[in-house]
Amino acid sequence: MATKTTDKAQHLLRGEAAEEQAYQFLINNGLQPVCRNYRCKQGELDLIMTEGSTLVIIEVRFRKTDIYGSALESITPRKQARIIMATQHYLSGQKTETAIRFDVIALSGNGSLQWVKNAF
Repeated sequence: MATKTTDKAQHLLRGEAAEEQAYQFLINNGLQPVCRNYRCKQGELDLIMTEGSTLVIIEVRFRKTDIYGSALESITPRKQARIIMATQHYLSGQKTETAIRFDVIALSGNGSLQWVKNAF
């Protein structure tokens, strides 16, 4: 049992590091932070940022290897639907008429980072 807990902790640490890497990358590319790790019963939004007048919802995905599919391939239609529902929940408490965009930052264990704007 101790090994499972340790493995999970390592997995969570890698995920947090990937999210921090994505966050810094986006800031360096001109996006402005709004919120991190917004949680509601519909799901979680990793990063909420703005680019100009556009609200950008960013899903950060990390895959150590591509054996079971790439980080991008892990964003299934079901995952997209959960992100959209969580976004609707987030927006229900906001007074905004701004455009919204869904981006994905895909990171892999080999160090590559892929930014897909308007991913879905």
